[in-house]
Amino acid sequence: MTHHRTTPAARTDGSQDTQDDTQDTQAHSTRTPQATLDTALTSSLDDLRRHLTGHLDPAARTWLEHALAEAAAHPGMHGPISAWELRLAEAGRRCGAGYADAARVLILEAARADTDALTRVYFQGTADERRAVLHALPHLVSGPGALPLVEDALRTNDTRLLSAALGPYAARYLGPHDWRHAVLKCLFTGVSVDHVADLPRRARGDGELARMLGDYAAERTAAGRTVPEDLYRVLDLTESVTPAPGTDHPHGKES
Repeated sequence: MTHHRTTPAARTDGSQDTQDDTQDTQAHSTRTPQATLDTALTSSLDDLRRHLTGHLDPAARTWLEHALAEAAAHPGMHGPISAWELRLAEAGRRCGAGYADAARVLILEAARADTDALTRVYFQGTADERRAVLHALPHLVSGPGALPLVEDALRTNDTRLLSAALGPYAARYLGPHDWRHAVLKCLFTGVSVDHVADLPRRARGDGELARMLGDYAAERTAAGRTVPEDLYRVLDLTESVTPAPGTDHPHGKES
């Protein structure tokens, strides 16, 4: 179905949400487009490491190799804070903001951080460290045990946390109800649905999501506000498969 498009709503970019790592990027790395880094974060850890070391300057590379060796030599949690947790805090200053997330993910992997360790880092760390934990989940956690971290991030108004929370781990384990509301929150906050991992598969034929999108579009139209273009993108995906009459929807009906 072709939908009439209105002018897309203005979007926020989350640039004021977290600024912990922004001041040292130029000194330590040469930026690549963010889309390239986002792709690397969702690829294999070997690919991520190659991507990162290929772009860091020599001093940052040396620091990262030391941090990874240290984490591998002393994995897990040790007392109030482990040495590798301190390296997470240093990553922005050492590697630059453009590569800090990737460096932190690799340190978490080297430290063999399990769900308990990831939970501690998430709730005790900065917004940047929380974001790295969310990016690490699909690499380090094989079941739904870390969903409380995703659910917490989805309750915040930090758009960079929201973007990280909707990666491959959420695509794999987040329940239909919470996933649909997370997609709507992207529309509310101006986060591009490009950040929603596996969106075409999960949205395909989802009549309940289509209803929720339609209600939101109607509310905005009635209030004289523009409807985000991303809403139409997702709505088109929900219509890509029409369930046979009389069959239950694969994701179930919202209560």
